[in-house]
Amino acid sequence: MKLFIISGLSGSGKSTVLHVLEDIGFFCIDNLPISLLSNFAAQMVSTPERFYEYAAVGIDARNRSEDLKRFSAILSGLRTTNLSCEVVFLDADDDILIKRFSETRRKHPLTKNNVSLAEAIQQERELLDPISHEADLYLETSRTNLHQLRDLIKERLTKSSDKTLSLLFMSFGFKHGLPADADFIFDVRSLPNPYWETHLREYTGKDQPVIEFLEKHNDVTEMHDDIKNFAIKWIPRIKSADRTYLTIAIGCTGGHHRSVYLIEKLSQYFKDQYDLIVRHRELE
Repeated sequence: MKLFIISGLSGSGKSTVLHVLEDIGFFCIDNLPISLLSNFAAQMVSTPERFYEYAAVGIDARNRSEDLKRFSAILSGLRTTNLSCEVVFLDADDDILIKRFSETRRKHPLTKNNVSLAEAIQQERELLDPISHEADLYLETSRTNLHQLRDLIKERLTKSSDKTLSLLFMSFGFKHGLPADADFIFDVRSLPNPYWETHLREYTGKDQPVIEFLEKHNDVTEMHDDIKNFAIKWIPRIKSADRTYLTIAIGCTGGHHRSVYLIEKLSQYFKDQYDLIVRHRELE
């Protein structure tokens, strides 16, 4: 029996997450008052025939500020029961949120005549800070479109339902910004760069010409072995600490060659050991 608490900034994708979970059979409630969270959890546990086998509730900044400040204590109480409870928090850059509201012409729930959209977003961040600090899974959706978010939720949340570790390997390019939702980031910009070989620019780290180029260099092999050995040592220890989600990101300059190659190679080693998800951010 599992309860997901879905929260995050307005415009970051909370409604999409709830819709995806509802489509795959979860019992979902949007905008549940925090003051009723404990009552709903008690009903889940006490209802016969495990009617609420998997449930998800959306909690946002429209709650009373006093209740939001008590979220940590309420969550601690839930976790003393027989109910498995996880918090998923969605976030995005302010400029992305502003753009999304402008494109959809929706009204931010905290905007008023004397409160601008930018000010409302900042107020919302402050109000939801107690929830974001309790997140088991933090998702940064600035560079994630609707279809990618749906796929990611299906992979990460449904796989976590059996208490296995959901492991995400992600490649990215530093020139496009750091992935805010990564637990570990490895910088491989010091490795030989296929980009400077003109005939390799059109390929990616998945393609044989780039693979052959990189595998000629000892530095690449050493970097791969060091990251692999780090993961071999620490992932089981992280998992034993009851972590459900882990994201390991590898970045090169553009996110097309070196980082993609290393993620692909590492995923081949770990694919049979964990519920593994591979994402190449800049190739999407």
